[in-house]
Amino acid sequence: MQRETGFSLRNRIIYEEVLRMYSSLLIHGSSLPSIPWEERPEGDSSVLWRYSQNPVIGRDAAAETNSIFNSAVVPFRDGFAGVFRCDDTCRRMNIRVGFSKDGISWRIADSPIDFIKASLDIPDSEYKYDPRVVFVEDRYWIVWCNGYHGASIGMGYTFDFETFQQIENPLMPYNRNGVLFPRKIGNNYALLSRPSDSGHTPFGDIFYSESPDMTYWGKHRHVMSPLGSQSLWQSTKIGAGPAPVETKEGWLLFYHGVLNSCNGFVYSFSAALLDLDQPWKVIARARPYLISPQKTYECVGDVPNVAFPCAALTDSDTDRVAVYYGCADTSTGLVFGRIGEIIDFVKQNNALG
Repeated sequence: MQRETGFSLRNRIIYEEVLRMYSSLLIHGSSLPSIPWEERPEGDSSVLWRYSQNPVIGRDAAAETNSIFNSAVVPFRDGFAGVFRCDDTCRRMNIRVGFSKDGISWRIADSPIDFIKASLDIPDSEYKYDPRVVFVEDRYWIVWCNGYHGASIGMGYTFDFETFQQIENPLMPYNRNGVLFPRKIGNNYALLSRPSDSGHTPFGDIFYSESPDMTYWGKHRHVMSPLGSQSLWQSTKIGAGPAPVETKEGWLLFYHGVLNSCNGFVYSFSAALLDLDQPWKVIARARPYLISPQKTYECVGDVPNVAFPCAALTDSDTDRVAVYYGCADTSTGLVFGRIGEIIDFVKQNNALG
């Protein structure tokens, strides 16, 4: 057996101590030893780094799909489950269920989820897209952009990813990027959203809402606006990404921002910290992006220049996070990072001063 030198032993001790410090940042975090993971490439100083085999889910990974992107993944049983935006070969937007043992290789259903309506008078959806999934209390809640007289927010749940229930839309049109918090704030469920218009929305702020019962929503509060010239990647509009991650430093929120360039919209993403008890109050938000469209699969596709985060897996034992994001509205990418480093990045590059 090769004996460790004093230098390498000291390095390992320091690394383990830092790891213990960072891993303690997660509140109510769960151990996820099977989290998909690759170590940061040698010589790479990026806070988030891309999976070497991206895109992790190709555009034709299920039957009759034109594209699979902007999708949500959660731990489930002895592996993972997900709800995936699948635009079919008629270019109809809908969502399908999928399963994976390792978060890398996925089996995605050949047809859209057939929701059971909680009430017969719940309107039909013209389309469903850009889902988020989060476990709250005893079930997996699904929130998506729902076609009802324009873009609105749809909501439903499942206990087993086999039977799916749809409830009333929480908010009026026009709205997108609905994201539930993984626990109640006080006695109420909490939701982030981005009021919009019926088109491609050349504006957009993040707002917060609460509900005692997932039906009636109020206590609407403004959270964040685009930043303008001091951070052009998020100067046109912003929107919440995956469900916020609860840490001792605050709610860690990955969010996308949009630059209106001479070649159209460019979608990048970064992170912010929200107050644990009053999440409409922003503690810090990063001025630079974490990920912008730079690789071919992010720059070339049905909608070029898009990196759009929708899901984040975390492991409380190792501080690891894996973020799934849509690439050029065509395929799904995966990036890796560590919670502590991301929090440090946000605080050290705080756009709020």
